[in-house]
Amino acid sequence: MTLATAPPAPVSLPRDRSDLVVVGAGIVGLAHAVEAVRRGLRVTVVERDRRPVGASVRNFGHCCVTAQRGELLDLATRSRAGWLDAAARAGLWAPEAGALVVARSATELAVLEELREERGADAVRLRTRDETGDALGRAADDRADLAGGALLPADLRVNPREAAPQLAAWLARQPGVSIAWGTNVTGVETGTVHTSRGPVHGDQILLCVGHDLDRLYPDEAAAHGIERCRLSMARIEAPAAFRSDAAILTATSMLRYDAFTATPSAAALRAEVNGHSAELLDVGANVMFTRLSDGSVLVGDSHAYDTTEVPFQDEAVTALLLREVARVLGVPEVRVTERWQGVYASSRRGPLFVRDVATGVRAVSVTSGVGMTLSFGLAAATFEGTLRATA
Repeated sequence: MTLATAPPAPVSLPRDRSDLVVVGAGIVGLAHAVEAVRRGLRVTVVERDRRPVGASVRNFGHCCVTAQRGELLDLATRSRAGWLDAAARAGLWAPEAGALVVARSATELAVLEELREERGADAVRLRTRDETGDALGRAADDRADLAGGALLPADLRVNPREAAPQLAAWLARQPGVSIAWGTNVTGVETGTVHTSRGPVHGDQILLCVGHDLDRLYPDEAAAHGIERCRLSMARIEAPAAFRSDAAILTATSMLRYDAFTATPSAAALRAEVNGHSAELLDVGANVMFTRLSDGSVLVGDSHAYDTTEVPFQDEAVTALLLREVARVLGVPEVRVTERWQGVYASSRRGPLFVRDVATGVRAVSVTSGVGMTLSFGLAAATFEGTLRATA
């Protein structure tokens, strides 16, 4: 599978001043550009690469709405509406397929039942063992290790390989929009973005560069503790019986997302997983997978953190994740067709970095693994003036 791309257009910086300059053509930057166009603004997007190649194309394409909590849940809910609107405008594949959380023990099922009590039966729809087995494509006599599950219908799916490139292509066709690919930003000041191709002027400037904020504002990035989280991911051939468009989450997913970790049974779940699969916790696993429209399946992932991204992948970690995915699917093994290293910005100090670094210059980074989930909600909040700056 290759990225959805078109031959890069010749780069020509706009001569006129834009209402908004967005630095970064990842999903957060593009979502802000789409929102700006919706409001009738003139927009210039500046991107150092010739196409989106970072966090926005290396993930599951899962818009993880229900598993958020508090402010992030509000942003994710707003983002869901934004994704559906953008999908209609740009022709994206974005099925409202939800997410299925698989429970393989009474403790795992208890977490899902407690979340249903909090959110309601419409938001968290419990599934029986057989309903969960059917969704996974498992044979009727191969479900003894399943306890049930829960469908989270608000979650969305997109193809991460296609979503950002298609949004960028749609933006490039809109009046008043310029995208400068292959253009490196060397500095930013009020009203001007300095680039390797010359200055770009705008009334407002948004820096949506994720972990690369430390290239432009190292002190601010360090103050927020921004690191690079690298992920072991792969694409596999789908078992013949697995045809669900829903994202599939497991117990390790429940240990990573706030809506689950806030339930009364979360501590018992962590102890249980640590007792039978400590090696998964050691690599920061979130065992989950998503099926693309072509039938292939994206699987992963592990989490490792550092200020500098290490390029090497441990095959033992990937093998561990693949074995666990095979167990959930109820197959002896899975066939890998592609591997890659994911990456995103992370901080132990909070999931968002929002700061005005100069007059008329705002940096917005998602410093957790939910950039796809929050992107359009962040954009709406930015333009409405409700996105609070982080300390």
